[in-house]
Amino acid sequence: MHETDIATLRRILKESRTIAVVGLSANWYRPSYFAAKYMMEHGYRIIPVNPQYPEVLGQKCYASLRDIPGKVDIVDCFQKTERILPLAEEAIAIGAKVLWQQIGVTNEEADRRARAAGLDSVMNRCVKIEHGRLFGGLNWVGVNTRVISAKRPQVLPY
Repeated sequence: MHETDIATLRRILKESRTIAVVGLSANWYRPSYFAAKYMMEHGYRIIPVNPQYPEVLGQKCYASLRDIPGKVDIVDCFQKTERILPLAEEAIAIGAKVLWQQIGVTNEEADRRARAAGLDSVMNRCVKIEHGRLFGGLNWVGVNTRVISAKRPQVLPY
């Protein structure tokens, strides 16, 4: 399995500002909801992709990635592993920069295809957790972030 290094994760989260969240739920207690809400609160534009809702978190919801007008940086997938390959193909087709498979999701073929098309690809990680680990100061409250630095984490501008 491909492991994404800290420098790459930091670059992705620093350079990417628009996240299409596939499978974003309108239920506040679902992981997709609080991950998207956290990222919105940290200055990212969230585009919900879920045909079940007209909107989530006050943002218009789209039925598919192809329906989104404009550019998407990260395609954040809250879907089962077996549903990722078609999402990877859509991410490539819309010109996304990153295919991000959430914790527990590891579709190796989707990862290979995304990388072959020039996308960064992240598997089995949560965008919220990685942002908190790399930029949110978790290490200052005693969480082992596996990041060793003499500098405080850089806070990203909103």
